[in-house]
This record gives sequence, C-alpha cells and structure tokens, in this order.
Amino acid sequence: MHIKTERLIITRFTPDMAQSVHENSLDEDNRRFVPDEVFETVEEAQETIEFLMSCYESGEGPLVYPALLHDGTVVGYVQAVPQVDGGYEIGYHIGGRYAKRGYASEAVAAFLPVIVQKLCIDGITGVCLAENVASVKVMENCGFKKAYEGMGDYQGKRQMICRYRWSRS
Repeated sequence: MHIKTERLIITRFTPDMAQSVHENSLDEDNRRFVPDEVFETVEEAQETIEFLMSCYESGEGPLVYPALLHDGTVVGYVQAVPQVDGGYEIGYHIGGRYAKRGYASEAVAAFLPVIVQKLCIDGITGVCLAENVASVKVMENCGFKKAYEGMGDYQGKRQMICRYRWSRS
C-alpha cells in the first residue's frame, strides 16, 4: 500500500518505525480510548510491528498502515480490522504531539476508498466512545453516518458508544 495525500503517506510498516510507534502510543488519549494499543517499551512496539507486517502477507488479522509526513516522520496509523460478522472496522490514531492538525481525517479519507476496494467490501464500520469527540469528528468529516448511539461493549466494558457506517457511493 502506498497512498500519498497533500501532507501524508500511508504505507507499510518497517522495523525501524518501532521507536516512533512506541512514542506515539503513550499519549493520554490513546491510554484513555484504546489502552490495548499502548506500547510501554520499544520492544513491545517492535513485536507488534513484526506481527502487523506478517498480516500484510497472510491477509489474516488487522491491516494496519502507518501514516507518515512527507519527511518520513511517523505520526500515526490507519487500520481495517476484521470482525466476527465478516465485516471490517476502521481504526486510526494520531500521536498526541501531531493531533489537532487534521491528519486523522486526511488519512482516513484517503484510506477508505483504497481499503474497501482491496478487501472487496462495500463499506466499513467505525466505533468509538461517545465522549471521544475527536474520533466522532473524524468519522463525520469522512462521510460516516451514525447508525447507533447508546450502551455497547468497548474495550471489554459496557460503555456509551457511537457506531458509524461508511459506504462506497
């Protein structure tokens, strides 16, 4: 995968990205909203990158792609995660030091048409905590439509969530 936008490049992980992935995972929003994606050490990030790289070839597991600035700085990622119902869920994160610049919306908007075509699907879901205003804004900016707001399972707990759906037009 190689998607180039005005400010970003979405590509495959390489082992040398572990330090950046580790650092980007440590911000407070990541700890609060997706604690299972926090890598306390560079070694944890490296192990995860190795696993994610194996998914590119096997086609099994999440398809996670780093988002880089044009100078090669890793600012975050976008992903398509297979669900038990056969569909996929979008995921994304931009490290705290790069947040509030529109990178998540830019990455997701560029990623959606490419990943649904690659996966031969018509659409993709997105789920976030209802209080995660930034994530809600990204999905709405990228054309997702709210399908549900209420109690639901999120990170192993019953919480207030928003479920969105994006469909190819």
